[in-house]
Amino acid sequence: MKKLFTFLILVAAIAPVWAAVQTVTLAVPGMTCAACPITVKRAISKVEGVSKTDVNFDKREAVVTFDDAKTSVQQLTKATEDAGYPSTLKK
Repeated sequence: MKKLFTFLILVAAIAPVWAAVQTVTLAVPGMTCAACPITVKRAISKVEGVSKTDVNFDKREAVVTFDDAKTSVQQLTKATEDAGYPSTLKK
């Protein structure tokens, strides 16, 4: 039991080191006008951990750079959905 506790303490101390900056592309097909990307960008930019957001109306996508220790793709897609623009991770 003592070894397990020590292991868990060690993992908790090292876990932040495993965090990394990631860039993902989200498909946002619901953008129908030139103003839509502004709303999508604002919604994504408010998510903690997001450092950069580029939204392209013509491609109907958002390229987002974020710290995966502070947020996740699920939180990014929830932010766009809450703003009225459902999105999915583009493969």
